[in-house]
Amino acid sequence: MADKDYSSTSDEELVAMARQGDMVAFEELVARHRDKIFARAFTMMRNEEEAIDLSQEAWIKGWQRLEQFHGDSSFTTWMTRIVINLCLDQLRRRKKRQTESIEEMNEESGGVERQMPVVTVNPTERLERADLRARIDRALNQLSDVHRTVLVLHEFEEMEYKNIARTMNCSIGTVMSRLFYARRKMASLLADLNKQE
Repeated sequence: MADKDYSSTSDEELVAMARQGDMVAFEELVARHRDKIFARAFTMMRNEEEAIDLSQEAWIKGWQRLEQFHGDSSFTTWMTRIVINLCLDQLRRRKKRQTESIEEMNEESGGVERQMPVVTVNPTERLERADLRARIDRALNQLSDVHRTVLVLHEFEEMEYKNIARTMNCSIGTVMSRLFYARRKMASLLADLNKQE
């Protein structure tokens, strides 16, 4: 197989070859899809280092679990599911750590406020965009993991319902109802944030 042209081989064939232990075939799959998998992780985490770590971890898991890939969906959909699950686990851990550290700050310093940086008002467009992004992030963080995921995949990644359903292992109807709820919740959270400010 030394003379095999991996670049013109289909994903399905590459998966079959990788299952036989052909590391070069798997490396070709990584080269083809690593940007997409990283983009998914980055959209979920909004942190480059975490996204790099999690997408690499996804590829390791993909290699280890290759026998579990049955071709019901495309290889990228399967890999996307792996990276999203890793991201969700990481977000759950992060949320737990944040809660713990806020409690510690309250005990140690008599309030979170003292730890907050001084915010200076500057009416430039870039800061307004950053402010809007921060509000969206705050609202997104208040959604449950499933509602946040469905919203990110549909609104930011522009995935179709059927692909989201496959990725999240649920029905299209469930995707639609979660999306409807997530949009409504986001609208009310953003309205509340506007009122607070």
